Amino acid sequence: MTAQVIDGKAFAASVRARVKRAVEELKAEHDLTVSLTVVLVGDDPASEIYVRHKVTDAREVGIASTDVKLAATASEDAVLDHVRRLNGDPSVHGVLVQFPTPKQVRQDAVLDTLSPDKDVDGLTTLSAGRLVSGRPGLVACTPQGCLMIIKSVREKLDGASAVVIGRSQLVGKPMAHLLLGENCTVTMAHSRTRDLAGVARTADILVAAVGRAELVKGDWVKEGAIVIDVGMNRLPLPNGKSKLLGDVAYNEARERAAAITPVPGGVGPMTRACLLRNTVLAACAQHRIRPPAEL
Repeated sequence: MTAQVIDGKAFAASVRARVKRAVEELKAEHDLTVSLTVVLVGDDPASEIYVRHKVTDAREVGIASTDVKLAATASEDAVLDHVRRLNGDPSVHGVLVQFPTPKQVRQDAVLDTLSPDKDVDGLTTLSAGRLVSGRPGLVACTPQGCLMIIKSVREKLDGASAVVIGRSQLVGKPMAHLLLGENCTVTMAHSRTRDLAGVARTADILVAAVGRAELVKGDWVKEGAIVIDVGMNRLPLPNGKSKLLGDVAYNEARERAAAITPVPGGVGPMTRACLLRNTVLAACAQHRIRPPAEL
């Protein structure tokens, strides 16, 4: 068996196209301009690149996007005051504060201040609580993108055995709850799980999000499983460059899985697309408009 390689770039492009049509429909039918504000504190070069990409992505699908830059020396109170102003601005539907922030600005303080109704990253405690409780809300972009990929391969997941390796707030925990919501039988595993390989072999759906390069070997994968690799690990090369590796030994796993995401080009593009999707969903919820069906 050689797995279907899931083209995350192509899938993300289709999601962005659906978002673009939804944005146009909301403008035409409700005179609603969907908007996103991205806040960057400091001048970290990598963060500046991420923010630029997010703003560009939003504008390409018709979302009005603004980036706000605050000095690296900005106090926590100043940052939180800015977040509160955005919370109260009805013209702003989505707010994203780029992390990490400078050491004087606590990430938890930012998330505790940010309105969950505008939390397009799906990271606030209330956003997580809504997911756990099965209530509607904004879901973290990476696990949402993973679920969309999984359902593109297998639409009905009832009764499937799912194993999530990794227990982070950003991916592992919300991923497990999303799969529970699809009526999977879910096992949460991690680097300290006893017989991790044996646990992984039970999975019809295997999601690797532990942050260890090629931890999941080919013989950990059940024949015919769907394998979603969330890992982004950089391996230094002798020439001074680096190679990006996932958490799954891709070439080995591909011989056993039914479908697998590559790294790069798998989950990553879907994370960016789901941020745009969340912004539209946030705008609809704030204006009590039913989201366009194709979202």
